[in-house]
Amino acid sequence: MIPSSVTLVDVGPRDGLQNEKQPVSAAHKIELVHRLQDAGLREIEVTSFVSPKWVPQMADNAEVMAGIRRRPGVRYSVLTPNLKGLEAALPTRPDEIVVFGAASEAFSQRNINCSIAESVERFAPVVQQARAAGIKVRAAISCALGCPYQGEVSADEVEKVVVLMKGIGVEHCGIADTIGVGTPKRVQAAMERALKHFPLAEVSGHFHDTYGQALANIYACLEMGVQVFDASVAGLGGCPYAKGATGNVATEDVLFMLNGLGIATGIDLDKLVDAGAFISGVLGRAPISRAGKALLTKREKVAA
Repeated sequence: MIPSSVTLVDVGPRDGLQNEKQPVSAAHKIELVHRLQDAGLREIEVTSFVSPKWVPQMADNAEVMAGIRRRPGVRYSVLTPNLKGLEAALPTRPDEIVVFGAASEAFSQRNINCSIAESVERFAPVVQQARAAGIKVRAAISCALGCPYQGEVSADEVEKVVVLMKGIGVEHCGIADTIGVGTPKRVQAAMERALKHFPLAEVSGHFHDTYGQALANIYACLEMGVQVFDASVAGLGGCPYAKGATGNVATEDVLFMLNGLGIATGIDLDKLVDAGAFISGVLGRAPISRAGKALLTKREKVAA
């Protein structure tokens, strides 16, 4: 079942940078997107159209979208949590929008003060309007493997949200381990529920490496034939629910594993490492990616 090719969606410019406390200029965000597409990424989550009051890092969303040198064959996606966000995003011509709902009632109530069903209902007009404009809609189901408030999340709870998202017209379903507590068997159980309602090509995994399980979880999904995964260049973005812990799995680490498995991605690892080094330099720190750090160290030794 292991696929011969995999699509990596780099969420660093959006999901990664929005968790960074240090402000990053629009010019640096645009440069990061350019470096990612130059490395061969064909799916890039660029920004989010949310209130700058809640996510100040994304206040320059329209400027970033306007500044990108678009390349044919590359899909540029943005997160739009509500109709207001979508209306702001539409003039910037995104290729895809992302909506998200939690698989945990406790998380939904604690974060947006409504039930899961109510939250998905709010997305219905967003999905309808986006699709009417010819824009693809991807859903991310957060806390699919665990919740910081209720603890374990069952596969049954995941499936309920999958069904709700399918019902409002979402075209792609992403299973997200927001706090990084998932392990391979439990990840496969959650993925099975998504695959009951969406075709294989329209199911993806989004794994955080908080407990060091992200690569193992991706491999478990590969065994099921899953061929789309989110990752974040240089491991951008921490885990807000585990202070000091890593967040998104690093794109470099995932690519190194996929290369070792002989799985095609169309991505140049050296150029990707350069992109990670660039944005890490902007942030004033070393890349979190293990593969990125190892390859940069190897280069230094060769140069010396």
